[in-house]
Amino acid sequence: MTDAVVNLSGVYTAYEGAANPSLRNITLTVDRGEFVVVGGPNGAGKTTLLETINGMLRITHGSARVCGINLLEDGVGVRRRVGYVIQNFAFDPLSPFTAGEVVLMGRYGRLGYLNRPKEPDIRAARQAMKMLGIEDLADSPIGTLSGGQQQKVLIAQNLAKEPEIMLLDEPFSNLDLIAKRSVSTLLHDLARAGITVIVVSHAFDDLPPRPIRILVMNRGEVTVDRICTPDKVEDVVRTASGSDARA
Repeated sequence: MTDAVVNLSGVYTAYEGAANPSLRNITLTVDRGEFVVVGGPNGAGKTTLLETINGMLRITHGSARVCGINLLEDGVGVRRRVGYVIQNFAFDPLSPFTAGEVVLMGRYGRLGYLNRPKEPDIRAARQAMKMLGIEDLADSPIGTLSGGQQQKVLIAQNLAKEPEIMLLDEPFSNLDLIAKRSVSTLLHDLARAGITVIVVSHAFDDLPPRPIRILVMNRGEVTVDRICTPDKVEDVVRTASGSDARA
């Protein structure tokens, strides 16, 4: 019996209008509760891999199942069960929403368009904010918060979904040292609880104290797939990628 939550076989994906595929012949299985770091040079396909797993890109060849759902048939169904924290998102300073409202939006996929949040949804949002230590920001306009605070709000929004998989694209980029360690510990705890964590990052100094599975990408392909200790991750990624292993 397999406990895989990501199962890609010979997958090619392409952006709308692109002449060439962005991912090429990706075969990848990720089990429940794994902690995966994706590294590689600029343009290697790291973010594209996350978008593919999240059902956001057209699969031109191959087969793919995420959380037991056929990606080619039901990308929306996948996104209800996957949290995805995108890179470098910033809210408009004049955004009318509070941080608490933004976190609660993470429940909307479960609710459907015509249903209003109920007490369990509100509790889930509050719990997610507590996990990130941002309960005191619940009533603050999201556009007035710092980049690091907004990053935490977005992570909390995706935690409120109660996902089976958390995809995070450079989640440490706007965080100070203390916040990085806090978020790293949180991701470690999520993996221990059985949530699969897949992180695109070029920051390898605050990885959790556990075996880390490393995927190194180059030119839309996975060129390295191995498990090592946190202190070896940077060496493995940079050796396989050359000098520029940034996202």
